[in-house]
Amino acid sequence: MWRTANNLVLAASTLAALSALVALYAPQFLSPPSLPNSNSGDLLLSAQPINLTAAFGPESLAFDPTGAGPYTGVADGRILKWDPLSLSWIDFAATSPSRKECTRPFAPELEHVCGRPLGLRFEQKSGDLYVADAYFGLHVVGPEGGLASKVVAEAEGQPLYFTNDLDIDEDEDIIYFTDSSTWFRRRQFMHSILSGDKTGRFMKYNKSTKQVTVLLRDLAFANGVALSRDRSFVLIAETRTCRILRYWIKGENAGKVETFADLPGYPDNIRRNSRGEFWVAVHGKKTPFADWLLRNIWAAKALLKVPLRFDQLHLLFMGKHHAIALKLSPEGEVVQVLEDSEGQNVRYISEVEERDGKLFVGSVMMPSIWVYNLD
Repeated sequence: MWRTANNLVLAASTLAALSALVALYAPQFLSPPSLPNSNSGDLLLSAQPINLTAAFGPESLAFDPTGAGPYTGVADGRILKWDPLSLSWIDFAATSPSRKECTRPFAPELEHVCGRPLGLRFEQKSGDLYVADAYFGLHVVGPEGGLASKVVAEAEGQPLYFTNDLDIDEDEDIIYFTDSSTWFRRRQFMHSILSGDKTGRFMKYNKSTKQVTVLLRDLAFANGVALSRDRSFVLIAETRTCRILRYWIKGENAGKVETFADLPGYPDNIRRNSRGEFWVAVHGKKTPFADWLLRNIWAAKALLKVPLRFDQLHLLFMGKHHAIALKLSPEGEVVQVLEDSEGQNVRYISEVEERDGKLFVGSVMMPSIWVYNLD
């Protein structure tokens, strides 16, 4: 009883302190900062939406070896495919056989039952689609779709708890992938960010030997994964620290990790284009308030005790609705920034896939994807 009372007092005190901060310093304390090298004119306002019907949260986008797609995983556990003939989304695959209850577009409390496909990658030589399911681990489904099969569900005897993204080295038959946390599930991602959780892992799976190897551990929300064009290194998004890590897999630096880029916000998926550049989806820019919270974990943990709905907590942390995508050079320099600074059209980008002069943009928190013309 005393612990409950103390928690209530702490929550009330934190809420009062936060209210005072908001009153004194909003909007400059809560609003996302402007970026000096951002392309003028909020170019993502011109991106064309492709709405999902009775579906939500297209996290990742992929095209099969024939060029068909995009394919995307959504919040109810399905993987959908865009059909250009009917101009509609059709069911392609699922990661869970237990779909009786999976009838609502967005039901976080059922994600552990229905599955939650996040990162998607096609193996070009086989046409198989590999899926990072947040709850069920790495799965694969053949070119005809259907129920995906389990590939990896644990590493070093520890279950995958929040499988997030992957990339495939087809020459070496290696799949590189991330597990964002061993403490928190996907539906608790804000708790992982705000609690100071550093249990994320970066791993590889050898398809020939069926062996899983943990390459990096103690990561602060391990997220997007992308191989370099020459396959000499892999990039890993460490979301909480707002940085991209480079893990060398070849050469004299093999096995070493370094910071590839420090970013103005929280990176999600990373996708390489045909020129060897990297598109980084940034979930949101880091506000002064969020930066203060993450440097004062006691305050962040206290905020988690305040009875806020998820959308309230998320918006407080993000400052306001917005969207941002960054293109990095092969050396890690920011060479292009695309924004919708008010979130009027695009919000909370989770992936950017460049293809045929267009960007295909996903969002884990919206019911649509967008297509932006680069020409």
